[in-house]
Amino acid sequence: MKISAAFPPVPATPDHIVLAEELGYETAWVYDTPALQLDVWMTLALAGVRTERIRLGPGVMIPSLRHPMTTAAAIATLVGLVGPERVIIGAGTGFTGRRAMGQKPLRWADFPDMVADIQALLRGETIDVDGRAARMLHWPGQAVERPIEVPWIVAVNGPRGLAAAAEMGCGVFTSRPRPDADYGGIDDVILLGFGTIMDDDETIESPRVLDTAGPGVSVAYHAFLEQRDARLSNLPNAERLAEITDAMDPDKRHLALHEGHLTELNAIDRQVLTPESLPIAPFVCRAEEVRERMERLAAAGITEVSFQPMGDVERELRAFAAAAEI
Repeated sequence: MKISAAFPPVPATPDHIVLAEELGYETAWVYDTPALQLDVWMTLALAGVRTERIRLGPGVMIPSLRHPMTTAAAIATLVGLVGPERVIIGAGTGFTGRRAMGQKPLRWADFPDMVADIQALLRGETIDVDGRAARMLHWPGQAVERPIEVPWIVAVNGPRGLAAAAEMGCGVFTSRPRPDADYGGIDDVILLGFGTIMDDDETIESPRVLDTAGPGVSVAYHAFLEQRDARLSNLPNAERLAEITDAMDPDKRHLALHEGHLTELNAIDRQVLTPESLPIAPFVCRAEEVRERMERLAAAGITEVSFQPMGDVERELRAFAAAAEI
């Protein structure tokens, strides 16, 4: 099992990636959430010039947020800074990169072609964009030479996404794997894992535990609500979420729902989440329980855990690294 870390692009993130490298994490994944945090590519570049080993990549970038040439140039910039062996690209349909701006995620019918266009540009090929030919025209010395070959991962949860990932020849990044998920034929299956390693004097009722693990747990509530997923009804206190959000202006509800995404509990979350909600996260546990949980995930087909530290990020990075024995 590989152990990686995931981060929102905030001012402290390059420092945290430096620490993640020192602790032995394999990859630093950085979110592409411009409505919520800073620019993913600038954050990765800042981390790149301060590290030597750890792999770097967006986890995950949303193709529709930028012209495909802009994304190709950003990838080329990162490869030029750290080398292709240290770059991995995650791509997704837009939860929460699009949802936080009131837009639906990209359709799976369109998403593979959007990724393919960027990959073609990186190979030095000419593509059609808005009815016109486009190709990376960078001369020697202006960017790394094409072809630029780096691995790709796509964010999926349902069967359609898994099928698309297999057809694209990509690994997968998942935050809410379904019990019946079939990862056959997919070599890299990465779980975005939330939680906190509890101290000896803490329980699931401890305020620090809820404040730290809660932002990761709340994402499941948000996702199931917006996707109208029946699994929402199985979550503790889900009826309270429905009451709050039903009373909101539907054209502006996303602004309140996604505040603090994966960093802080917002005003809605604090009315909904309870200690009983926390077992949704795979790593709200004590250090001695982590290894067994990793083994269960491996048996389900997970090949890499990407742990996102919240709250006291340095404390969480160190505690999880020690518990996972990396």
